[in-house]
Amino acid sequence: MPWATPARRFSLASTTQGVSLVRKAVIAGNWKMHMNCAEARAFADSFRGQVENLPEDRQVVIAPPYLAIPTLSEALRGTPVAIAAQNVHWDKKGAYTGMVSAPMLLEHGVTHAIVGHSEPRKYYSETDEQINLRARTAQIYGLIPILCVGESLDQREARETERVIHRQVEQGLEGIAPDRLIVAYEPIWAIGTGKSCAAEEANRICGLIRGWVGDPEVIVQYGGSVNPATIDDLMAQPEIDGVLVGGASLDPISFGRIVNYQVPVGVA
Repeated sequence: MPWATPARRFSLASTTQGVSLVRKAVIAGNWKMHMNCAEARAFADSFRGQVENLPEDRQVVIAPPYLAIPTLSEALRGTPVAIAAQNVHWDKKGAYTGMVSAPMLLEHGVTHAIVGHSEPRKYYSETDEQINLRARTAQIYGLIPILCVGESLDQREARETERVIHRQVEQGLEGIAPDRLIVAYEPIWAIGTGKSCAAEEANRICGLIRGWVGDPEVIVQYGGSVNPATIDDLMAQPEIDGVLVGGASLDPISFGRIVNYQVPVGVA
């Protein structure tokens, strides 16, 4: 089957100048607690070649551990790769042991910040209210928040998926500008388990999220065991504007295949 870069991953928005193309795909890698500075530098040396001819319809973002941010930012200077933080505090400074503020991140060229990931929700009992404060602060300082939402396996089996995600969107996005936002649908049961939500179901949920946000141009990603074998099917879905990748983003060849995804001709 012939393959091509997708040409349809945008909506049409009226402007004073005519029509603008929006909803550029965002392919983001979340390294979690992996990669020291030396490993990050080695990754960058190998990965640079993977993005030399990156199609203009997509953006690549990598979220390394905090200590590796300066190293990776410098090592990828001059490439189309943006740097994200894995979280951000809602205050500029203060007595918050172990936390990192937006001004600290900006000093090292960070442009995005993941907020609301299921792991901080689970391990540190982050609430929707706290996540909203993080997202709002990120936008105040010019960072683009990547707000994660998703249901547990128990919630899905109880048919509570839509109720849970609707609540997370409604409470997490209060006061948030949708034109400077990315929402990532990450079903908790698919994160790091090797299980992936069917592309069609992920597409359906991403479409619902876009409707709940109330802006047809908001970028909605899918995340959950994304890998080179699943990326093309996922990116062929009309409501999925990118992916948030975990383990597969740690290998430059694997992540290179993901950022250079292709979809069948006629699907785009």
